Amino acid sequence: MNSLMFVPFMFVFVLLAVAIAVFVFWIVMLVDALQRRFKGKNEKLLWVLVLIFASWIGAIIYYFLVYNKK
Repeated sequence: MNSLMFVPFMFVFVLLAVAIAVFVFWIVMLVDALQRRFKGKNEKLLWVLVLIFASWIGAIIYYFLVYNKK
């Protein structure tokens, strides 16, 4: 059998693994934002909205600006 036939399947497998990892990372950041005590009155709402509407990019921003500092 030709080994090149399995390249598309490996690509799909790797892509699926990355997508699952990004989704889990996003969920962890969202749960952290919901449980964290923020200084400002509306800061929690702002971060939750950023995480919901900016998806994984918002999760990366949240990670470096908030989560990484604990």
